[in-house]
Amino acid sequence: MPTPLPDVPCCLNGEFSRVCDAKVSVLDRGFLFGDGIYEVVPVYGRRLFRFDEHLARLARNLAKVRIPDPHPREQWLRLCRELVQRLAAQTGAEDQVVYIQVTRGVAPRDHAMPPDAVPTVFMMVNPMRPPTAEQRHHGVACVSARDFRWERADIKSTSLLGNVLARQLSADHGAAETILLRDGFLTEASSSNVWVVHEGALLGPPKSERLLEGIRVELLRELCEEVGIAYNLRPIPEADVRSADELLLSSATKEVLAVTRLDGEAVGHGALRGKPGPVYARLYEAYQRAKSRQSI
Repeated sequence: MPTPLPDVPCCLNGEFSRVCDAKVSVLDRGFLFGDGIYEVVPVYGRRLFRFDEHLARLARNLAKVRIPDPHPREQWLRLCRELVQRLAAQTGAEDQVVYIQVTRGVAPRDHAMPPDAVPTVFMMVNPMRPPTAEQRHHGVACVSARDFRWERADIKSTSLLGNVLARQLSADHGAAETILLRDGFLTEASSSNVWVVHEGALLGPPKSERLLEGIRVELLRELCEEVGIAYNLRPIPEADVRSADELLLSSATKEVLAVTRLDGEAVGHGALRGKPGPVYARLYEAYQRAKSRQSI
């Protein structure tokens, strides 16, 4: 039987409805070309976490593909809050995820950008599904793969076929994520940023067009400063990934999560080999504290 559509609130071009009832034109360029940008905002206790940072990234990515930002900040905030309240009233869910998608709009099929298209704005909200207590306690397994996606991974585009194929590689092996390597260096995972812990320091790849500028990149820098962990963005060779003291994932829904197996091999050294490590524990605790003070 086909998977039933979720019965959750959505907003399409300013009209609220259930997501299973929303309809988009088959000539929408998001449908035909994946010509659009998306953003995901986590919600804790009905409050939007790091909303302004997510909204700023949305604006930057829209500008990169020359789609006009359809709303000012206050309208985006009002629409997000309305969806959050509707889902809370319907399900009682206090922790949620707001999905925002802006496509170039409806136009006759032509690769060139139509000058007069009106952006299509779709938003929906779902209960948050964070990692389980078992995943927090034991960590998760990942596999690695060559980063075969296009060169502009910095654009948070709805054209996600490369990420879909990458994620399926890990799904086929019962793993949580696929860690991607390009030309011998770490980029990111299919839907997460990846971090290496070496001698107590948190290391991540530098900002570039090869990986998405994750909101948690700056957040983890702040948390490292708060708890006294050294932090550095630099090129990370594959050998450093495989010999790491700890490996971590970060994303809107994973927050920060320990990777304890990579390609079937335990991560880490000594007594902590194959177990979540102390840097993960400190960052996870700091992340929980940040939720209350960085949500609106």
